[in-house]
Amino acid sequence: MNKDLTIGKPEIVLWKFCLPLFGSIIFQQLYNIADSLIAGRYIGANALAAVGNSYEITLIYIAFAFGCNIGCSVVVSNLFGAKRYKDLKTAVSTTMISSGILCMILMIIGFMFSSELLRLIDTPEKLFDDSLLYLKIYTGGLIFLFYYNIATGIFSALGDSKTPFVFLAFSSTSNVFVDILFVKKFNMGIAGVAWATFLCQGVSCILALITIFVRIKAIKTEGKAKLFSATIFKKIAMIAIPSILQQSFISIGNILIQRIINGFGESVMAGYSAGIKLNNLVITSFTTLGNGMSNFTAQNIGANKPDRIKKGHLGGLMMAYAVSVPVIMLYLLRTETLIGMFMKSGTDNAEAAIKVGKQLLMVIAPFYFLSGTKLITDGVLRGAGAMKLFMAATFTDLLLRVVLAAVFSRHFGVIGIWCAWPVGWGVATAMSVVFYAKGFWKKQ
Repeated sequence: MNKDLTIGKPEIVLWKFCLPLFGSIIFQQLYNIADSLIAGRYIGANALAAVGNSYEITLIYIAFAFGCNIGCSVVVSNLFGAKRYKDLKTAVSTTMISSGILCMILMIIGFMFSSELLRLIDTPEKLFDDSLLYLKIYTGGLIFLFYYNIATGIFSALGDSKTPFVFLAFSSTSNVFVDILFVKKFNMGIAGVAWATFLCQGVSCILALITIFVRIKAIKTEGKAKLFSATIFKKIAMIAIPSILQQSFISIGNILIQRIINGFGESVMAGYSAGIKLNNLVITSFTTLGNGMSNFTAQNIGANKPDRIKKGHLGGLMMAYAVSVPVIMLYLLRTETLIGMFMKSGTDNAEAAIKVGKQLLMVIAPFYFLSGTKLITDGVLRGAGAMKLFMAATFTDLLLRVVLAAVFSRHFGVIGIWCAWPVGWGVATAMSVVFYAKGFWKKQ
């Protein structure tokens, strides 16, 4: 059901809105974690490394889908808060059309240059064929990735965080069972992992789109809404493009870091693949909560109620810290068990990989408070349309992590790469908090 985020106690409204989003995070990460876990346990450490290697490139695709999601979601939230329902419908159809064109272009590029992208990150020859196969099948399912993200963005903009949770729970759970069926029963190897994601995400996407079209059609308007609006497209693009650039540069930064890691061999690659999946579970949690903060901010600005945003921001921070505490304790106390889930036990390669994954989490997990603070605060900046401030903090984080990873790795080895994370988070978090505290976002 659609929900107005501009009425009620701000922190309570935000918590009720974000709790289903947080549940969605867990199931969303099941996709990535299931792929790596099934590959590592039923195929081998090299298969885990191949999936992790390809994953850094798929993050570029996800960046574009995420940008379309945020651009549409913020604009639709603003129009919903202002009760401009005719323009809201136009914003939805405008996003569907423009995102479809963008997706087709990316699919063509992906099929043509997958090999070159894998060469660019120095993919070892023994992993190359598996990485390429996984990447090409994933590219074939981009249309589902794009439109599912757009659908969830629209649901969130309308104040409905429960419906996408239901779809995602069904799809992600199915993906685990289909992964096991294709890999263990049918012996499809890496291809089975990729096809399971393709099929399950496709079903989820179609169901979500049908629900969205029914929901939008039920909104009453005077006269017929335009199918495409250049003016609304520009508003969406002003939010979407910086978000795409932010996520793309983060992905490019991750690719550069992956290139550094690849130089340390297959064991380090496998350990990093497992550790970074667990790390991404936390970061994606904060990102999704930040997206909820953006929807909350945009709706209240559309309704001309900016004073509610401060209380909502505090509520968002408390939610991020509530996530951080148990996760940090779990990652620090049960690291080997968690990393070991991704490996075949008893092999030298697995033991070396577990050691690397443990080292990664031990270095970065204590600093999740910083990342949570930044991403929740960024949600306010983005929801208010303060994209220059948002981009400045994000690029500072990325630049520091990539440059310091390259420098530190030469002097301290692999552990130097991990140490770059907390430094980047710390500086960028300070910037975001200053931008918010000074009230610069209100001028947007």
